[in-house]
Amino acid sequence: MVLPIGPLMIEHRLIERMIVLLKRDAERVEKGGTVDPRFIETAVDFVRTYADRCHHGKEEEILFRDLKKKMLTDDDRRVMGELIQEHAWGRETTRKLVAAKERYVKGDKTAISQIVQVMKSLGDFYPRHIAKEDKVFFKPAMKYLTDSEKEQMLQEEYEFDKRFIHIVYTDIVVRAEKGL
Repeated sequence: MVLPIGPLMIEHRLIERMIVLLKRDAERVEKGGTVDPRFIETAVDFVRTYADRCHHGKEEEILFRDLKKKMLTDDDRRVMGELIQEHAWGRETTRKLVAAKERYVKGDKTAISQIVQVMKSLGDFYPRHIAKEDKVFFKPAMKYLTDSEKEQMLQEEYEFDKRFIHIVYTDIVVRAEKGL
């Protein structure tokens, strides 16, 4: 049987790849390179859409939802709470990157230092966050679920993924409509 955390851990590998690019770009800008607003937009879209709405969505709406119904140890419940708080931190920090990028695009060159700082913060955060999920929480959390619950959760994750593409493109159309 495939554990429902398998797809989540696979998603971590793709998130890690984008975070490497984010860190690399922060270092490039810090060494005197110019800010590339298009790269920031691409990275933000990835973090918001894939890492947060898709990946964290499955964690929060499926895995954590089901685990909240279980008698977790105090330590496991604490770690799950930390992960939820970390997801919120990632959202807020991503908003800060968007705001700094917008200031930069409007001509505020002082925004460069904030762009670099926020990109580095995200670059430092995600590897630690992912390691906590992979090594500290996900596998031990599976002991709380029956095989049937794991299978049901896995199916729900697949259904989430199938619906997600429609959600993403509906959002794109809605944003485009608002822009016209």
